[in-house]
Amino acid sequence: MQQKLTGIAASSGVAIAKAFVHAEPDLTIELREIQDTNAEVKRLEDALAKAKEELSVIKDKTEAELGADKAEIFAAHLLVLSDPELVDTVKGKITDDKQNAEYAMNEVSSMFISMFENMDNEYMKERAADIRDVSKRVLGHLLGVKAGSLATISEETIIIAEDLTPSDTAQLNPVFVKGFATDIGGRTSHSAIMSRSLEIPAVVGTKEVTSVIETGMTVIVDGLEGHVIVNPSEEEIAFYTKKREDFAKQKQEWAKLVNEQTTTKDSHHVELAANIGTPKDLEGVIDNGAEGIGLYRTEFLYMGRTELPTEEEQFVAYKEVVERMEGKPVVIRTLDIGGDKELPYLDLPKEMNPFLGFRAIRLCLEEQDIFRTQLRALLRASAFGNLKIMFPMIATLDEFRQAKAILLEEKDKLVADGISVSDEIEIGMMVEIPSTAVAADLFAKEVDFFSIGTNDLIQYTMAADRMNEQVSYLYQPYHPAILRLVKMVIDAAHKEGKWAGMCGEMAGDEIAIPLLLGLGLDEFSMSATSILPARSQLLKLSKEELETFAKDMLYLDTADEVEQRVREAFLK
Repeated sequence: MQQKLTGIAASSGVAIAKAFVHAEPDLTIELREIQDTNAEVKRLEDALAKAKEELSVIKDKTEAELGADKAEIFAAHLLVLSDPELVDTVKGKITDDKQNAEYAMNEVSSMFISMFENMDNEYMKERAADIRDVSKRVLGHLLGVKAGSLATISEETIIIAEDLTPSDTAQLNPVFVKGFATDIGGRTSHSAIMSRSLEIPAVVGTKEVTSVIETGMTVIVDGLEGHVIVNPSEEEIAFYTKKREDFAKQKQEWAKLVNEQTTTKDSHHVELAANIGTPKDLEGVIDNGAEGIGLYRTEFLYMGRTELPTEEEQFVAYKEVVERMEGKPVVIRTLDIGGDKELPYLDLPKEMNPFLGFRAIRLCLEEQDIFRTQLRALLRASAFGNLKIMFPMIATLDEFRQAKAILLEEKDKLVADGISVSDEIEIGMMVEIPSTAVAADLFAKEVDFFSIGTNDLIQYTMAADRMNEQVSYLYQPYHPAILRLVKMVIDAAHKEGKWAGMCGEMAGDEIAIPLLLGLGLDEFSMSATSILPARSQLLKLSKEELETFAKDMLYLDTADEVEQRVREAFLK
């Protein structure tokens, strides 16, 4: 029976092939009381050793074929296997509660998985996937169950699975694996990131792909629009074959733009920058021809460890980024942690509503030792390139003034100690709170730039948690209310001779790009893989013509009307 399933477009492209359903191994676990606890601990240690050995092989293979940055996933998995918080807790259940090793391992790993999955932050949720992947590997050894390997696939196939772990994805050979589709997952999951690196089309989060598709069925994965077509007709196969060929040609055209400036049809230059989380992301940034870094999320330096990063560790990371960008602007956001992004080594309060709680600049102004350490590292790194500093979650002028004063105090101390610091550091702020956007004219007198964080601005304006599926329909980037706030910020910046950028997902959205250009946005910062498509789109647009169009969009009734008008005018 023909069927069309919808999910999340995780990796661009179109794949047509027979399906292979990747089933999970049977890891049924029963509780047994252990008499010889020493022998059981030894059994656990042997399973951990085997898992480490396998992961080391996968890590080396991934590094050789995909690069060191992708292999870091498996370095993190190896750290999980050595984490005393996990391993010692499992051993404690064996020795103190006399539980068998597999039961103890499952209990402890499930506790950690549940803890991470209940966090509102996508990055932290992905840590749950890491622990699940690692624990399944150890449990397989304890139970004597061997997981099926995807590395042995030797004919053109589309993988169908509930989910693909990072180690599953690393085994995929793009010569034979033409695409994959999963029940769960999102664009930021490891499997999605790996699929983009391998350039394998992928659709994730379909909810039902494994219950509908059987091995051997013909399947089309449309990673451009997020569809999976089951048992397609000859007409559909012909349509998607052409779509696949058109996309291949489009990629070749985009590749020609890597070293081009981003200039509109009427010769107006805008800056296309990239969002990054770690220095490892720079390879993609450079390969895709970014004109700068519009957002460096520094919180990743603080995660996945047992203590705060030192000033020196931070300095090395920031210095590497500004040096490798060779004079191009690098906007680094100070620590945006707290509330929904927990650090186990910081005793932060549990909050009913963490998105509106003790986080970001609020935490940094309270915990000034943490803040000053980061600012010193940033200031030292500024001597090696074009570094700009941005404060997140600013709600009041007093917060910005206080943060800037602390920054200048640390700068004076460094200079007094004879340490080189740039005299040309721009100091800006995120605009992600509606009241800040409304009062942007007041802030514009004191900041050097604005960067609009639409991910939070939209959910705060619409009073809708973007992680909550029941209200996700209210996450509307094109809503006239959002567009009006964006215009307020841009106009306020320009009135004071300052620049305004955007670092939320909206900046790389093909519907939003014509609107943002017409509203006068100076800098668009996005995922590195979105840069060339965005540059291609901007080359065909006229800023002057779009100014009137964008202004008209502010007075429509709904987001759907705005989207429809943009599609009709620019995306035929």
